[in-house]
Amino acid sequence: MKKPEVLAPAGNRSKAEAAIAFGADALYLAGKQYGMRAGAGNFSQSDLEDTLSYARQRGVRVYVTVNIFAHNEHLQELPSYLEYLDSVAVDGLIVADPGVFRLARLHAPHTPLHISTQANVTNVEALRFWHALGAKRVVLARELEREEIKAAAAAGAAEVEVFVHGAMCMAYSGRCMLSKTLTGRDANLGACAQSCRWSYQVVESSRPGEYFPVEETEEGTYLFNSKDLCLVEQVPELMEMGVDSLKIEGRMKSVYYTAAATRAYRLAVDHCAAGTWNDDVAKQLRCELSKVSHRRYYTGFYYGDQPGTHWGSSSYEQPYDFVGVATGCDAGQLSVDVRNRLRSGDVVEILQPTRPVLQYTIPTMRRTDTGENVTEAHANTEVTMAVEVEIQPRSILRRSRA
Repeated sequence: MKKPEVLAPAGNRSKAEAAIAFGADALYLAGKQYGMRAGAGNFSQSDLEDTLSYARQRGVRVYVTVNIFAHNEHLQELPSYLEYLDSVAVDGLIVADPGVFRLARLHAPHTPLHISTQANVTNVEALRFWHALGAKRVVLARELEREEIKAAAAAGAAEVEVFVHGAMCMAYSGRCMLSKTLTGRDANLGACAQSCRWSYQVVESSRPGEYFPVEETEEGTYLFNSKDLCLVEQVPELMEMGVDSLKIEGRMKSVYYTAAATRAYRLAVDHCAAGTWNDDVAKQLRCELSKVSHRRYYTGFYYGDQPGTHWGSSSYEQPYDFVGVATGCDAGQLSVDVRNRLRSGDVVEILQPTRPVLQYTIPTMRRTDTGENVTEAHANTEVTMAVEVEIQPRSILRRSRA
């Protein structure tokens, strides 16, 4: 059984470090241009170089997205950007546009090329096509069923990467014009307004002003709004198929999301490789993933027959609040970067990178900046508190809303 790469999203430096701490084998991220998540923090050249160095010291690969569908105006500065990425030796470029692919072959000749899911590879001949042109890896379209993924992995052509977790799109693997049509923000240039998440109603032309819900609700219907993908329980099957990389969506989501999702898929892969996977492990990991902010989960197109529209609402299920990140633990004192209001007496869970989740009651805290003892701390402050056990750095503190 091949042990696939766990590939985590990195919207900025702190998310990159969290992904690495919680078990990512590789990161994917974008520079300040040419990526499909223009709203993420993304990476300046100095940030990218620092992150590359940090990742390499820990044996983690870094792939850079250059996967917009470029217009002529975008091509002028692209060659120099590709040459730069080649010079710093990133581990791969993720591209979708054939023109960008051609320029990457010319201006980044030493850098492996990965074909983005935006290219909509849905069959083995398309996989072979890109491989023959020089692609090392293909990120399959998210619309493939189980047997189609299996056939791609068995084709013996390019490496196969599969999305296993995160947001889905109502268009073919993200090639959507809804945002551009309604708002002028082009999803294919990284500026999606997520118009598919809005509520829609029908108006009949002869009766203007009369709104007819597509479903029988007073609020209208979220006609195009999709559920979130979750394939953690299918990891053993994907590993048996020989898939090379398991990809987690979410560069615009929180550090907590990045940490929790990476940890869950890291544990899934490791349990399968060690022969310790069972129903209890699957249930535990699914439970962990339910504790991050998400829309209702489903298995996407994997089984071919599951409806993916989330009719009722586009809001997230948020059973836990992300309240802090552990920045250090020394001599029984835990330092915490507070991200949400924290009070003495709060019962929190501490999600550690490689150790079990702990339950902990917040004691009186001490502000790092003033030295004052406090019973309440707010976001953007650092506090220390007494702990009886060693807590790993970068651990996540979360509090149940129940």
